[in-house]
Amino acid sequence: MTLARIAVAAAADKKGENTVLIDLRKLSSVADYFVICSGTVDRQLEAIADNIVAVIKQNHHISPRHVEGSGETGWILVDYIDVVIHIFTPTLRAYYNLESLWANAPVLLRMQ
Repeated sequence: MTLARIAVAAAADKKGENTVLIDLRKLSSVADYFVICSGTVDRQLEAIADNIVAVIKQNHHISPRHVEGSGETGWILVDYIDVVIHIFTPTLRAYYNLESLWANAPVLLRMQ
């Protein structure tokens, strides 16, 4: 969970909004945790993703397995296998509504 909490803090450093940390361990083999947050413009999405990758690399010497999307697409996914980070524009976050999809998963942290 340390990696997930570091991702939450790194997102907050770049003004990530409405951040949620969801525990998927009992519900899915996809990942142990999802971190979901929003940014208002494409550059902010990129800054959040870049900061998460940099902070985790600095603290744990781990690179993501995969990064997909971009600020221009409105959704960036950063995959650390056990922790998957979703960074959305508010519009795409509402459209995909991952929080509802995983509504049975415990929410460990919610930051406005």
